[in-house]
Amino acid sequence: MIHTEDQIYIQKVLQGDTQSFTVLVDKYKDLVFTIAIRMLKNRDEAEEAAQDIFIKVYKSLPKFQGNSKFSTWVYKIAYHTCLDVLKKYKKEKLAVSLEDYKGNEVSELESAFHVLVQKEQQEIIQKCLTILPYEESILLTLYYYEEQSLEEIARVLNISSNNAKVKLFRSRKKLETILRMQLPTEIIENYERRNK
Repeated sequence: MIHTEDQIYIQKVLQGDTQSFTVLVDKYKDLVFTIAIRMLKNRDEAEEAAQDIFIKVYKSLPKFQGNSKFSTWVYKIAYHTCLDVLKKYKKEKLAVSLEDYKGNEVSELESAFHVLVQKEQQEIIQKCLTILPYEESILLTLYYYEEQSLEEIARVLNISSNNAKVKLFRSRKKLETILRMQLPTEIIENYERRNK
């Protein structure tokens, strides 16, 4: 087991210091809420799910073996809790067709991400991420914003690393299509001129 700062707080909680759990909640609450809102697409349900997630994390702490990062373990609980909510309410997910993507028209997404962030287009990206189906939105969020490896993402989503790689590629392409529909034309043209 890797002893990290998280592990120190986990040990304190397991020894009866419930206040130490507050530190862990504060550290992961934003990402847990982001996962919940991306999957459930409803603020009230996301807030309720986030509370449920931390209750599950607290109750399951004795089971945490340290075989993965604590953050990966929390993300996995968050993901599966939200999946349960979706199954319960049988929400329909908005899907973007892969046929909408024309590979020869769009530049590589990783570069686009950096350009967009530099141009303060964060809000547009966030809006576009909410349009994606929840699994793709979570995958991109974990990879780009939380800098999780494909192996860690695979553990969260209960899929193989190769499957995570394929899904990441497809999710990028879908996001590119949505970004093209949402971004002002001049930003796309400037980006294409610079990358010719």
